[in-house]
Amino acid sequence: MKKIKKVIFTCGGTAGHINPAIALAQRMQRENPGVEVLFVGAERGLEKDLVPKAGYDFKTVRISSFHRSFKPREIKHNLVSVVNLVRSPREARTILKEFQPDVVIGTGGYASFPMVKAAAKAGIPTAVHESNAVPGLTTELLEPFADVIMVGFESCRKHYKHPEKVMVTGTPVRGDFFALTKQQAKEKLGVADGRPLVVSFWGSLGASGMNRQMADMLALETAKEPFHHIHGAGKSGYAAMMGLLAEKGVDISAHPSLQLREYIYDMDLVMRAADLVISRAGASTISELTALGVPALMVPSPYVTNNHQEKNARALEENGGAVVLLEKDCTPQKLFQETCAILKNEQRLREMERAMASLGIRDATGRIYEVIQNITK
Repeated sequence: MKKIKKVIFTCGGTAGHINPAIALAQRMQRENPGVEVLFVGAERGLEKDLVPKAGYDFKTVRISSFHRSFKPREIKHNLVSVVNLVRSPREARTILKEFQPDVVIGTGGYASFPMVKAAAKAGIPTAVHESNAVPGLTTELLEPFADVIMVGFESCRKHYKHPEKVMVTGTPVRGDFFALTKQQAKEKLGVADGRPLVVSFWGSLGASGMNRQMADMLALETAKEPFHHIHGAGKSGYAAMMGLLAEKGVDISAHPSLQLREYIYDMDLVMRAADLVISRAGASTISELTALGVPALMVPSPYVTNNHQEKNARALEENGGAVVLLEKDCTPQKLFQETCAILKNEQRLREMERAMASLGIRDATGRIYEVIQNITK
């Protein structure tokens, strides 16, 4: 087997694209000390912050997304994107020539398109990992060029024109999510009194509409506190939610079973202890829920490209691990009632746990590493 000496990871846009690449880079360095790693992304993407913080070299290609709107501002943005699309292949070829990688791995986001395509044309082994249940536009465009497409679930295969290229590997989840047992996590959080734990969040920045509904749900819970509840409001939502609760006469500090946080910094611990998660349906959340086997009540964001969050959530629902509520149909009462209905039915809760766990692959990083080794033989 050929020893991999140099590898390029190319990704961007969201943590769901970047974190799997970082997890795989760390695994490759453990298995193969001395391997050189370079990350390539967009100039203004989240990757420019996350990758250097993880300790990796980072280079950029000028590439940007296309917006589906005919507003003057969006047309101007798309014209810039066209220029970038023409320019980025040359930049990608320059990076390949200078670094000379043994393999190029794309993990999603438009920033990965020029690098994977240029590598494939240069005869360098290429792989693409798709975190979502259905392929995004970048993955669709790269499918003809990549040597292998890696996906989270077997059901994803049907969405590809070349299913023979598809390998089911799962999506990497940080190892610290499994450091404790569920009971140990509950004890560490101080929620081991026999009542279930509900964890809810709408993303790092929150979602104002859903946070308003969650404020009403928390107010409903104060009557009897039937379960523990930790809600991450997001940086922009915390103060607003505190204000809404105050308007309702709710002092959250007087209800020790209910926690309102700006951000859930110990997500590994909180998710491990959770009996039910209420959330959006982004790729990172999906991979964590399935790896941990935690049932979910999902309200997919209707504001994402190609409605991929609803497709993610429906894949879990069809397998029995999640219940999906569309935002347009959502009310605080529905959220509260559905949560109570799931938690009060012990058999249903256990069945949802088993269904979610059946989709999870804990050693996804190891599987992906094996696939990469095989295409570089």
